[in-house]
Amino acid sequence: MDVNDVPQEGNCTMGGYRRAMYARDNDGRIVIVPSLGGEVDETVTLQALERIREQTEEARARVLAGESSPLEYWMYAQRLDLPQLSQVAGLWQWRIRRHFRPKVFAKLSPKMLQNYAWVMGITVDQLKKLP
Repeated sequence: MDVNDVPQEGNCTMGGYRRAMYARDNDGRIVIVPSLGGEVDETVTLQALERIREQTEEARARVLAGESSPLEYWMYAQRLDLPQLSQVAGLWQWRIRRHFRPKVFAKLSPKMLQNYAWVMGITVDQLKKLP
């Protein structure tokens, strides 16, 4: 992409911030160019946010039906997925999936609950129930 082709249309999802993009200048060198984003960026971001909202509501329904623990709801509500939560919490994905089971979640230690709450930026009391 040439420096003049970097999108500068603006993107409501970026909140007025710019992001760095790499482009080729007139001398053929790769340089960093600030970009306000464009329509494609905005569309993709809005679609991703909609999918996250859907996953959050699907998880809420599973929690209300007794099929999952509030941990799954909070994971999606905080815009995380299983690999991200696993990495930040320092736990194997299979352990987190196990903690999605309501009976297993109810028996988690205070230390484990505090770890999850810290990762998600909420209190342990919030983690134990839906908002």
